Amino acid sequence: MKKTIHITLILTLALVGCSGTDEAAPLEASGVIEANEVVIAPELSGRILDITADEGDAVTAGDILFSVEGTLLEAERDAANATLGLARATQASAQAGLDAANAQYALILDAALAADRISRTTDWRIPAPGRFEQPAWYFSQSEELAAAQVEVDAAVAALSTAQEDFEGVAANLDNAKFLEMEIILAQSRATYNVAHDVYSRSQSSHDDMDEVINAAEDAYTAARDALHDRQDEYDEMLSTQAAKDVLKARAEVTVAQERYNMALDQLRALQTGAFSPSVVAAAANVQQAEAALGQAQKAIEQVEAQIQLLETQMEKLVTRAPIDGVVLTRSIEVGEVIQAGLAVMNIAPLDELTVTVYIPEDRYGQVNLGDSAILTVDSFPEESFEATVIRIADQAEYTPRNVQTKEERQTTVYAVKLSVCNKDGKLKPGMPTDLIFGE
Repeated sequence: MKKTIHITLILTLALVGCSGTDEAAPLEASGVIEANEVVIAPELSGRILDITADEGDAVTAGDILFSVEGTLLEAERDAANATLGLARATQASAQAGLDAANAQYALILDAALAADRISRTTDWRIPAPGRFEQPAWYFSQSEELAAAQVEVDAAVAALSTAQEDFEGVAANLDNAKFLEMEIILAQSRATYNVAHDVYSRSQSSHDDMDEVINAAEDAYTAARDALHDRQDEYDEMLSTQAAKDVLKARAEVTVAQERYNMALDQLRALQTGAFSPSVVAAAANVQQAEAALGQAQKAIEQVEAQIQLLETQMEKLVTRAPIDGVVLTRSIEVGEVIQAGLAVMNIAPLDELTVTVYIPEDRYGQVNLGDSAILTVDSFPEESFEATVIRIADQAEYTPRNVQTKEERQTTVYAVKLSVCNKDGKLKPGMPTDLIFGE
């Protein structure tokens, strides 16, 4: 941050140009030499590691002034570099996975297309339409697949409706007895099937075990008789309205289920070539591998950005001179812990200095921008220096408070700022000076 600091401002008006004076006399004024100082402050907090510039030293823009310890940032950078290595290894693995997925996809697609070649050429050999007005080749495979998928969705909806209707029929109390009879009949059939299998196995045994055969035959006979009884009871109930409702609902569920199964069969039959499930699955694997590679690349970019941030911060551990100049003040020592933004040095270019003086209102018109003035200082009484007017105040003000008489305090004055060439470096900020305009 650059600002103009007035080291000392004790300005005295030459008692020339006041009312009753000779306006033809040279305009004289007094002021104090000033310099445009730059305040130096570290951008990062830390312990001072080294100081390479002291008060009075001349520095060039870019010269190192001091440095702050950065072991913590170095450790963070090393950790980030290790993370970067891991991220790059992950990227390489993801790239290999993508290459493998692409190769697998190509193999599966080639095989599917080769297998689909026969069905594709068969469509062209069909001379005339069959059950439909359009020939077999009329609709594309994607169009047929879309239509088949619509039928599958419709079949699913129809099956769901049929199942809901059956559940509604089953919830009817009037149908509960028939449904119970169906369950009993199903259980009797299961018992009969088991008893029949056991009896058949006992007959094929080579061992002379009449007791086993007799026992199996008895169980079989009992299961058969029970099944006949349950079947007779069931048949007697078939004439009831409950039976008709249940059988109709079951039939609708069965038809809807078969419609769904056949719609799936038709859809699967059309899923050949590039549309085959194996090709679709391979394509999904490729997309997944691409996503994994993208994530790995993003991880690398994130770590690289973190490293760049750390390196930028580490660069700020070293504070450099922003301009050519001389170190005026230094308020730090090696080993001190300083806070970021705290002013620790002041640098000013001493080859271009300024001085501000005040002239009476009645002499305001005698000074113009670019006018020259002769400047003298007590330290070099035999020498004079050239000053040039670079700014004239637009508004008047009262004489500064440090003047000595009431009459002077009531005088209205204008501030005039001049630049002073100081290539030899003899003039210093804070030196009192006298100026004579128009010489």
